[in-house]
This record gives sequence, C-alpha cells and structure tokens, in this order.
Amino acid sequence: MAVSAPFQFLFFLLLLLLADRAVYSSSEYLIGVGSYDITGPAADVNMMGYANSEQTASGIHFRLRARAFIVAEPQGKRVAFVNLDACMASQIVTIKVLERLKARYGDLYTEKNVAISGIHTHAGPGGYLQYVTYIITSLGFVRQSFDVLVDGIEQTIIQAHQSLRPGSLYINKGDLLDAGVNRSPSSYLNNPEAERSRYKYNVDKEMTLLKFVDSRLGPIGSFNWFATHGTSMSRTNSLISGDNKGAAARFMEDWFENGQKFSVSSSKIPRRVSTIVSDLNTNRESDVKNYFPFRVTFLMWKVYDKSKFFFSDSRLLDIAASYKSSKGRSLDAKVRVRKALKSTFVSAFCQSNCGDVSPNTLGAFCIDTGLPCDFNHSTCNGKNELCYGRGPGYPDEFESTRIIGEKQFKMAVGLFNKATEKLQGKVGYQHAYVDFSNLQVTVPKAGGGYETVKTCPAAMGFGFAAGTTDGPGAFDFKQGDDKGNDFWRLVRNVLRTPGPEQVQCQKPKPILLDTGEMKTPYDWAPSILPVQMLRIGQLVILSVPGEFTTMAGRRLREAVKSYLISLDSKEFGNNLHVVIAGLTNTYSQYITTHEEYEVQRYEGASTLYGPHTLTAYIQEFKKLATALVNGQTLPSGPQPPDLLDKQISLLAPVVVDSTPLGVGFGDVKADVPPKSTFRRGQQVNATFWSGCPRNDLMTEGSFAVVETLRDGGKWVPVYDDDDFSVKFKWSRQVKLSPESQATVEWRIPESAVAGVYRLRHYGASKSLFGSITSFSGSSSAFVVV
Repeated sequence: MAVSAPFQFLFFLLLLLLADRAVYSSSEYLIGVGSYDITGPAADVNMMGYANSEQTASGIHFRLRARAFIVAEPQGKRVAFVNLDACMASQIVTIKVLERLKARYGDLYTEKNVAISGIHTHAGPGGYLQYVTYIITSLGFVRQSFDVLVDGIEQTIIQAHQSLRPGSLYINKGDLLDAGVNRSPSSYLNNPEAERSRYKYNVDKEMTLLKFVDSRLGPIGSFNWFATHGTSMSRTNSLISGDNKGAAARFMEDWFENGQKFSVSSSKIPRRVSTIVSDLNTNRESDVKNYFPFRVTFLMWKVYDKSKFFFSDSRLLDIAASYKSSKGRSLDAKVRVRKALKSTFVSAFCQSNCGDVSPNTLGAFCIDTGLPCDFNHSTCNGKNELCYGRGPGYPDEFESTRIIGEKQFKMAVGLFNKATEKLQGKVGYQHAYVDFSNLQVTVPKAGGGYETVKTCPAAMGFGFAAGTTDGPGAFDFKQGDDKGNDFWRLVRNVLRTPGPEQVQCQKPKPILLDTGEMKTPYDWAPSILPVQMLRIGQLVILSVPGEFTTMAGRRLREAVKSYLISLDSKEFGNNLHVVIAGLTNTYSQYITTHEEYEVQRYEGASTLYGPHTLTAYIQEFKKLATALVNGQTLPSGPQPPDLLDKQISLLAPVVVDSTPLGVGFGDVKADVPPKSTFRRGQQVNATFWSGCPRNDLMTEGSFAVVETLRDGGKWVPVYDDDDFSVKFKWSRQVKLSPESQATVEWRIPESAVAGVYRLRHYGASKSLFGSITSFSGSSSAFVVV
C-alpha cells in the first residue's frame, strides 16, 4: 500500500520526537561548556603571584582564558564550575559576577552552586583582588584587570548555559609522576611518620579527569584537577602567560580540534592555530600551488623538493620580495582578528592542593655556587635570595613551561581516551560563609578526650617574607624562622603591633604582619571565607579559598570521603571520588597541617588563621557533608564585605601615545630582512611603532598575527598571540615616554606549511584628547622552507 507524502512527513517527525526522548532518557545530565578571553592589560600592570614590584607586564606569551562547565539534572539542580587562567579567584570578582548572573538568570546561579577557581599562574595581571595585602605591589586596584575577569567569567557561563544539551560525564584518574616536587620537604617530614608511610610520594601525583560527551555531538570537553604550582615562569618574566596549566589546556584543545591526530607517545605537540583559520587539512603540495597569485606551469613543480621546499628558480623569494612592509593604517575600532566564536572543545587544567608542590622538578640550587640549597631553610650561605628552583627546561623557562604543560596534557589525553566510568546520580551543592578569624574548633587532647580551641585573626610570619624556591624573598628573612628578629619587629610596629592574645593564638608563628587586624585604609586580609561542596553523581568537589599543602589536602579529602560514606554508605560507596579545587571563590593564602605549621617554612608562615586552620576546614566541610546528605539548607553565614567602592588605584593612566616625526602608528621600525628565507625551528621577528596595549585589550582579538599568502594574493592569518609559537613584546623607548614599540616574534613550528609569510601587528593609540584609534601594520614578506 502506498504511503502519502504528508503521512511520511508526520511519521518522520514522530521518529525525531522519539529519538529526542531516547536521548534524554539515556543521558544522565544536561551538560554545557564555554570559553572566553580574560587576558587583561599587557603593559605597566604588576603581575600577581610573586609580589615582585618590578615584575610588570610588557607583552603576551599566550592569551588567558576562562573556561566553564555546567552540569544539570534535566528537571533539577545544577552546578557551574569556572576555571580561570589567573593566579587565584577574587572575592570582589565573585561578588560582581554573581550580581550579573542574578540580573540575567534570577536564582538559577548563585554563590551556592557557582565555583570560580584559579590555575595559579604567576604571569597574569594583578590588581583585581579587594584586600590591601594582595594589591600593594600593583599600586592598588586595577580596574582593567578586574573588568576583564568579570566580563569573561560572565560570558563563559552564558556560553555554557546556552549550550546545555543532553549528555554524559565520564571520570578517570591516574598518576603523573614527573610534573611536581615538594619545595618544602623538611616541613612535610614533620608530619607523623605513620601517616607519611601510607603514601608513596611526598606530593600528590594523581590527576582526576572529567570527560564531557554530548549525546549527539560526541565529546565537547574535559576538566581535570592536578596539583602543581603555576611557577614554571619565573619572577623576572614580563609576558602574560597561563604557565604550564594554561599551556596544557591549549595543547589539548588543539589536539582535539585537529582531529586527535597527535599520538601521546609522540615527542611533538600540536601547533596552536588561530580559530579563524577554517581549512587546516589541505595537503602541502596543494597549499604550495595556492601561494602563487600567478600562473605557474606544472613543470615548475618538478624541481620542488617536498622535504625542503626548494625552488631552483627562486620563484618564492621573488614573490615574497614583491610584498614590502605596509605603512600603518587606521582601523575601525570594532575590528578584531579573531572572531568571538564558541569553542567546539573546551579543556581546562584545574588546580588542586598545590601548596608545597613546585613544577621546578630539577630541584633548588644556589645561583652563586651551583650547589643544592640548604635543606631546612632553602638558603645559600644564609641568604634566601640566592636559592632558586630549576625547571626541566633550565635555563629556559619557556621550555620548562612547555615541558610541564606537555606532561599534564599527555596524561590528560590518556585518561580522556580511556575514561569509561560514568557519573550517575544526583547533582547537589552546599555553601556557607564562615568567619575564620574567630572560629571555635574541637580538637583531640594529647592525653585523650577533646578540647575547644579557636582560630585567629589573619597574620603572616617572618618566613612568609623569605619567599620560596619558586620565588625567593629579600633581605635577611629565611624559611623556618619561628623567632623573628628585633629590627623587623620595629618595622612591623610602625604598621601595627599585634596584641598578646594574637601573639599567643598564632604561636609558634612570629608575626611579621598582623593583617587581620589592619583596617587602614580598608581591610588588609579576609576574615569571612566561603566553603563549598559540589556533587555530580559519585564525584564531590571541595572548593577551597586557598592553597592546601599535600598532606593538608590529603587529610581534608580523606576526612570528607570517610564522613560521607559513614553518613550514607549506600549512596556513597567505594566508587566515591573527592577532589580539591584550590584557590576558589576568594583567596586566603595557605593551609598546612598543624605539624607543618610548627616548622614555619613559607607555607606555614602564610597560613593566616593559626595552627588550627586545617582542623577548622575539616570541621566546616563535615557540616556541608551532613547537609548535603540530609538535604538540609545551611545558614548562609556572615556575608563577606564588598569593598569595591573603597578601592584606591595609584597606577598612572595612559595619557597619550606618540611616534617620531614622519612616522605613523603601525609603521615598521625594524623589518624582516629583504628576501629572507627561514627554516622550521628558526625565529623571525619585526618591530612596529605602537601604542600602549592598555588602550585596547584586544579581547577575543590579537596584537600579533602571522599571515600566509594564499591564492589571488590574499593574506590569511594562521598564527596569533594565543599561539605558543608567537610572542608579543611591548616596550617604551624611555620610561614614561609616550613613544613605544611592539615586537612580533615567531618561532616557526615544525608543522608549519612551507610558503610565503608576513608578520602583522594590531594595536590602539590614545590622543591627547582621550580618543582611541585602532591601527595595524605588517612586515615585509619572507619565505619558510
């Protein structure tokens, strides 16, 4: 019997509806991911992390991003997790993001179910935290640093929300052995031997990875947690960088978007290619032909050596020579090199309990003698400023960043490909604000039984000023100082003399800065902190506002895990996974064990709230666990302050940009040599007359671009300043001068296609009247063979 066309159409629609229902029924959750540029000001602004006032941004190693995932029950609760290529989360950033989300979505996303976590790169712009201690070296609050973070976090959550679709999550974990070492081993050794004997290593080696699979589109992302500091880039670096975790994220996103062609056993990492390049799969010979805007007979190709790309008639050099550097030209202010497109695959490398874990895996050595530093104090002849950790690429910190990033990337790819355990069960969350400056804590007594003790107002010890082997301090401070000295006490007392109760509470820490009791011009340190627990099936994420050391993190994870199982062994069986998301929602420095606190190395001296800080966290997270299991709503607790209106900024604004007489913005100052030929692995660069990068952050755009010549004489961008092979370097002729220059530097990747290229710079200049004008300029063309 024939079936009518209308009936066929209705039947087809019915099948589609049934397929949709099948997708929803087979998927445990709705999932969505997002990614957005948060690079920030690439000039003049002090970098956050090392507290080195001389370390100010002057360009970009690669751009910073916010990456987010949302997981929701189809008709129930949801959680949102944001990972930032930033040193840490900020209380004021979190407050303002939540205000925007409330205005947009109502009560769908709140402080209870949104976590904002930093990867702890020490190579990002500072000035975005609200407490005085953390913005002194940035000359106070930096509005640009703050705004780009708030905007970027909001945009990445919007992307994740709008992309929510039925999907599944898979979890996998494994040990990565050579991406971190303990930088305070003498402190770790003060933990009980019986406890230490339970672990093979003195740092956590385990990486836990989530794989996000859209029911129709397939894999759309991965997020993992692994503990190692973002200090592969040193305290002398001035280029904005996501450090090793930011690098790993780029490697994995490129790996996936290039068809997962990279072998984990390979020694090469995939190249970063601008997202505006649409065709990445053209073979080399067809690309070679496309470079010619002229007619070329096939005979010309017979002398072409595919391995070296050599032409006996020097035709490519002749073509390149016909493209001289361009004069700078003005652009519409809205022009962007990279369009704000949604990422097809989002990969985030999140931070965990990294407090005492360094990526400088070769160890710490004295720069004067080359010998290992003192074991207990990390000094060289008594001086802390001579002791530095060495990364695996020593002395090249960019190479160390690549190596540690590559190790995490390769591990993540292996876990991603083999992830088979599916997350199943409820989505849930708990959150509370807790005043850690005066919290009663129950602890065991030495002779048996329990006693009640208290945490303390925030304070930092003398060992804090000594810094670490990742970034040494100055003067005569040293790690492990539990006494202090009279001279620095006199200096300290100019700011504030701690009272006897505070001195007793913080013992054995000798107080250098009594930050918790310093209120001028406003709060120097936080007292009210967020504690948060997110649940996705058998995964529980503990969001902590600081840096837990290895053993402190182990104690927290194990205490929460065993407590959850004791509350409901049926719901939380043997397959319960608990991870720590460090530096989340706000920042309050370090958390050590009681035994590590006694040693007063850098981490113990930076544990703000006294010797019982870790016990307080365990106590409060058990309250969250009880509420999570019992379906209770905890009191929100005291609200943290919003200090935005009190912020002070002493950073001088950009007044005006200028160029020498007869020179325009974007003109080439130092060009690529004429008729140049470069091979893969070599470096090519050009310098342009420029304006201050603070005039326009080029968000979702680029300051530095590499273009290649295509058919018809069309220049197509193929690499940019979000690529590991391109560096954007900016400088002034003289300090405070209105004249500046920008260098585009390209280390030609092994995977680069042979042909004709040029370098281009995009920027913006400010007139004396305050108007901003965008411009661009390009170098002369050159050949890559």
